[in-house]
This record gives sequence, structure tokens and C-alpha cells, in this order.
Amino acid sequence: MKSALITGANKGIGFETAQQLLQKGLYVYIGSRDLKKGLKAVDKLKAQGFSNVEAIQLDVTDENSVRTAREQIGQKVAALDILINNAGINGGMPFTALEAKTDQFMAAFDTNVFGVARVTQAFIDLLQKSTEPRIVNVSTSVGSLSLQSDPNWPAYDYAKYAVYGSSKAAMNMYTVHLAYELRNTAFKINAVCPGYTKTDFTSHNGGEVEVAAKRIIKYALIDKNGPTGKFFSQESNPETGEIPW
Repeated sequence: MKSALITGANKGIGFETAQQLLQKGLYVYIGSRDLKKGLKAVDKLKAQGFSNVEAIQLDVTDENSVRTAREQIGQKVAALDILINNAGINGGMPFTALEAKTDQFMAAFDTNVFGVARVTQAFIDLLQKSTEPRIVNVSTSVGSLSLQSDPNWPAYDYAKYAVYGSSKAAMNMYTVHLAYELRNTAFKINAVCPGYTKTDFTSHNGGEVEVAAKRIIKYALIDKNGPTGKFFSQESNPETGEIPW
């Protein structure tokens, strides 16, 4: 049975992604900064009849938490097949480049960039033991330098989200380098934008969470001929899904 770890999976897109992976027969670890919320999420899933699911306390900004989570999962499985770096924050208001405070940037980068690196590096040895290791870094189209700087892009005049966009652009670069370093292995590593989705993150505006999760799962389950080191946003490019960095 394949196994997957999803960070920030106690609610929203992460929770829906976990639910859909369970439907496909995977064993899923619900990474949650607040273990109580993670356990509550697991209770909801078990109430639906799923049994191959477990909550793991995982705060991506805390080295000790990440290390402990790695030890716990390592005691349960010999290999981890899928890592979905989903946990993320927007940094809070104000969002603009001239008004956002330094601590907002630091908090966003700690979760959205450093957190991704912490978790990936901690679990890389378990992933390397999988025959088909997959890493999906959940990104956003507003982290695309090419799109965000294009006056013809539909979202060009929308709120710039300088803090959030900057952190995701940095995470995208980490994805590029990670995929490059593992290019001659069985790994498939991609950045995926789930689209503007109805969650707490967007004050429940946007598309359906079921659609967003499917976009992530598509790249978490790609076969050996699938892409790696790419950036996808089906919302921005309905034809092929791939968008520029």
C-alpha cells in the first residue's frame, strides 16, 4: 500500500486531498500543526469509513516537530511514496510591497519556503526508498514572475500579495533546484497551483475544493513518464496546465 504525507492537512485543500487519496487506496498521514485538529480531521475521515489514516503533529516551522514526525512515520513504514508540501500562510495584512512589515515576510518565508525545505530534507531518506517517489509543492499562479509581471494577465491588477507571492516564488525556485538535483532518479517533483478555492485562506471565495485537490493528486500519482521540475496551474492554462515560472 502506498503512503502519503500531507502537511497542513487538517482542513481545506489538504483535507480534501487526503480524502481523495484515501478513496484511491493510499495510507495517508495527516500533518497538522495542532494535533487536536489533526485528530478531529481523522475522526471525520474514519466516520466516512476510511481506516488507513493517521494524524501526525507537524509544525513545518519547528525543527524538533519535523524531526519527531519523521521518527514517528519512520517507525511505521519502510518507505514514504508521496510528500505533499501543502502547509502555507499568506503573511497577513497589509499585503502590499510598500506596507507589509518585515515580520510578515519572515513568517511567510518560514512556512512557505523554509518549511518546505525542512520537511523535504527530513523525509528525503524515506522517499528515496520508494520505487515511485513523488513530491508536490503546493504553489500559486501569483508566484509566477512571468504572469505577475504581464499587464495582459487577468490577475495583473488584482491585489498583489507581495508577501505571499514572494514566498511562493522562492518556493518555486526551491522546486526547480530540487528537481534538478534528483533528475537522474525515480523522483517526480512539481509545483502545482490548485487554483483560487473556497477555503478559510480565501474567506471561502473561489472554486470547489474537490477540483483543487484533483489538480494536486494528478501530479502526486503521475507515472514514470510524467513531468518533473515543472509548474502547473490548470486554472491559468486549461489546455496543458503548464505555466511559466
